[in-house]
Formats: sequence, C-alpha cells, structure tokens
Amino acid sequence: MTERLFYEDAYLHTCEARVLSVSDTGIVLDATVFYPAGGGQPGDVGSLRLADGREIAIVDTRKGEEGAEVLHVPAPGSVLPQVGERVLAAIDWERRHRHMRIHTCLHLLSAVVPAGVTGGSIGAQSGRLDFDLPDRLLDKEALAAGLNQLIEAAHPVHPRWIEEKELDARPALVKTMSVKPPAGSGRVRLLEIPGVDLQACGGTHVANTREIGRVVVTKIEKKSTHNRRVVVAFADS
Repeated sequence: MTERLFYEDAYLHTCEARVLSVSDTGIVLDATVFYPAGGGQPGDVGSLRLADGREIAIVDTRKGEEGAEVLHVPAPGSVLPQVGERVLAAIDWERRHRHMRIHTCLHLLSAVVPAGVTGGSIGAQSGRLDFDLPDRLLDKEALAAGLNQLIEAAHPVHPRWIEEKELDARPALVKTMSVKPPAGSGRVRLLEIPGVDLQACGGTHVANTREIGRVVVTKIEKKSTHNRRVVVAFADS
C-alpha cells in the first residue's frame, strides 16, 4: 500500500519515503507525492534522490494492478534503488500545478454546461470535456465568459470523503457517464466548489478558483451525433 500524500495536500512538492519494491513496471514507495495517471489527469514526472545524492528520473506514474500501489516509472537505463532504501521523492511542480489548474477549470466547465460528461483529458496547457449534447449548440465566447466569471469569483475548492453507500444514494455526484469511481474501499473522494460543483473526483486541484487564471475556449467540435467536445486553454499560454 502506498500512502497518497497528495490526497491530503496537493501542494506538497517532495516527501521522504522508503522503497517497498522494485520491478520492471516501476518503483513502489511506502508514501508518495506523485499522482498516478487516472481520471484524464496524466501521471506526475520528477525524480527520486538516493541517500548518496544520485537521482533517478521518473518519467511517468501509474497505478498498480490492484490499485493500492503507485508505480514510479524510471527512465530507461536508470540505476535502480534497493528495497528498504530511503529516497527523497520530488515532482515536477510547475507541470503538476498546471494540471491542477486545468483540472479545476474542467470542473467549472462541467457546471457551466449542464450535461453528462462522456470523456475528457487534462494537459499542461489545455484540457477538454466531451458532453452528451445531441440537440444543443454551444458558443465559445459565452462559455469563456461563464468560466472566467467563476474563476474571478475566487470560490474555495476542497476535497472531502463520503461513504460508498452515500454515493450509491446520490448518483448525481458522478457526472462522468463512462467511468465510475473505484468501489470496494468503503470511501469515495469528492471535489467540492461550494455553490458551483460537487462530484466524485480523485485528482489534484488548486485551493481557489482564482488560481486557475484567465482561460479561453479554443474549440468546440461535434464528435458524433451526441458528443460535443469543448477545449479550454490558459489565456496566457
């Protein structure tokens, strides 16, 4: 089991950890600040620093087969650590922070467009959501205005946990139509922007909407009879 420190504090850049296992698929630590790819958000990159000062470049982070472990994928040819070694895990903070800003912006987008979400992805410069909207046209300028109004309103953003049985009784907390939160742990993580959005989400986010910065809607595409894709990006990128 890897303790996911980013669940409690998404702003942690580093942490000390002990190596639990090393395999062809990755390095497992007892605790980590590295977010594993999931929910449309890419896995973190960064480094693991050994006690002798050597650094192992981490080029991706993924979930283990059972979901309890976080796999830190080293660059090809890396000298791997030994089980039991202590390391300093450090993420590429600038990249992660951009993911946090885009991810939170997509939550605002899901509030501005009241429709089921059929897909999405998050990048360091832009992100997208696909909506189930067979009969409705969307306007780029109107969507951007709505997003920037919510961003400038400086709404607080915070995660919280509920019991799985509460989620079962409140299915509207799951906006994604094709992906459901993992079940079996007894708890489900929510992302709440009071008065704006509340939904199940395991990703990392900024603490206040104003931290996102101004955004633009760069594209609206008709992907199929039902799907409309909306792409947002940082206005200063």
